[in-house]
Amino acid sequence: MTVEKANIADNEILTSITKKSKAYWGYSVEQIQKWEKNLTISQDYIRDHSVFKLVYNDLIIGYYSYVFKNEKVIELDNLFVLPEHIGKGFGKYLVLDFLNRIKETGIKKITLDSEPHAENFYSKMGFVKVGEFETSIKNRFMPIMEMKL
Repeated sequence: MTVEKANIADNEILTSITKKSKAYWGYSVEQIQKWEKNLTISQDYIRDHSVFKLVYNDLIIGYYSYVFKNEKVIELDNLFVLPEHIGKGFGKYLVLDFLNRIKETGIKKITLDSEPHAENFYSKMGFVKVGEFETSIKNRFMPIMEMKL
């Protein structure tokens, strides 16, 4: 198992992982289609951001990406694992790789907008809920989480 910098040619598989992982939480096909723009990982996105893929048995099964908000804050923008690998420690592996990768950057805080179903996972990883916002789905709130380093 390795975590490697994503190539622009990985965009279609990363988009597929994102959509499948999101659908795992019970969202309808119609809802996933409504989120098409937000769930698409373009070649430009990979070129312009820090995107790292998880390769297991020669297959890409997950990834994460992050964005520097300023010299002290990073946003964990995406973290997705294929549904058949959820709950097997791969998400934790990705978070730990991310934390290790950024530890020398001088970053003081990590922020993220969590999928509501993943809030418990991020809490176990040391993130704290600091707020929330309502999404396009009525009565669905996205937790805003952070970790101070």
